[in-house]
Amino acid sequence: MSEAPRTRLLKPTHDVGIVGYGAYIPQYRLPAREIARVWAGGGGGLPIKEKAVAGLDEDVVTMSIEAARNALARAEIDPTEIRAVWVGSESHPYAVKPTSTIVAESIGATPHTQAADWEFACKAGTEALQAAIGFVGSGMARYALAIGMDIAQGRPGDALEYTAAAGGAAYLLGPAEESVAAFEGSYSYSTDTPDFWRRAHEIYPEHGERFTGEFPPTLEEVIDLVRGRMRINIELKYNVPDPGLAPAVVDLLRRKDFLDEVVITSLDYAALKQVESLEPRLRTGHIVTAAVGNVVRTEADFLSLNAAQATPSLIRRAHAAGKEVHVWTVNEPELMLRMIERGVDNVITDDPALLVRVMQGRRELTRAEILGLRLRVLFSRAPRALTDPTAVEAL
Repeated sequence: MSEAPRTRLLKPTHDVGIVGYGAYIPQYRLPAREIARVWAGGGGGLPIKEKAVAGLDEDVVTMSIEAARNALARAEIDPTEIRAVWVGSESHPYAVKPTSTIVAESIGATPHTQAADWEFACKAGTEALQAAIGFVGSGMARYALAIGMDIAQGRPGDALEYTAAAGGAAYLLGPAEESVAAFEGSYSYSTDTPDFWRRAHEIYPEHGERFTGEFPPTLEEVIDLVRGRMRINIELKYNVPDPGLAPAVVDLLRRKDFLDEVVITSLDYAALKQVESLEPRLRTGHIVTAAVGNVVRTEADFLSLNAAQATPSLIRRAHAAGKEVHVWTVNEPELMLRMIERGVDNVITDDPALLVRVMQGRRELTRAEILGLRLRVLFSRAPRALTDPTAVEAL
């Protein structure tokens, strides 16, 4: 029998409350209209008026120290009594070195204290707070400091750039009788929701947008959904060696009678050779992130290139070798036109509706206009009517 809802509430043995709190928000502001001016020509609605951005000499460490000092000033306690300093953030400045130890040292809480970093944006801050409640409520510590702090990490032009800002807060927890507010109970609900993430070595996070909260479909479910409607590109990704991945995918495609409706791509050339040996009917594409050596000598059916690599010379050499050229990830209309005019065989984009519109506008041009377009794309910007999603008339 499942646990009764009331017994799932988290309540410590000893009552805990907030004895001090502090915040820090950088003084610099970036107006939303300026972001819209740069990336959308000033068009579209604005979700906010402005956002806070960190100064050149600010990061999660410096801002956490300021917030912590503000919390200590309100609590009026000796910082050496703090037995835990926990900092939650998605933008810790070091990959290997804790933010929390620097903060603890700066506020005078060392050396007799716990110090640890928590990962993942607002969830990191709330988890640090929950842990602090348990730490103080169990009697292991009289005071614990939980901080949630971040700096803006939205990709330029992404929706996050409008709202992902900089700032945060610090809460100093202690006995309820000393607090300005006591915790009566709390509740945690966790699932692996694929809404927001940033992989190692990536600069900016990705997000699920309208698909937040939905579980990703299986490959079999995708095949059932798209059958008869579109072909799909299956990329084999290997974070660790997995000799069973390619055979499992090939076996599924055979069972679903879907061999002619897919292409298989991968950074791992050995995986593509494995696919070709298992099922010669499958078309394969080698994803190339750095053009080292003669990449057109690949035995894959096509090259999958970053658009920045797709030079006219490389495209001509690939075609001369009988290889198609697919380019990724092309989200700007000017770049879409440039790739089309260079003769690529496939454009991979996050905005297929925009790509369709660009292609439709191009098809309506006369031969003379296409020649002029090629010159304009080559030497300057493409015509607004072909690249602006809000434009109605084609050139």
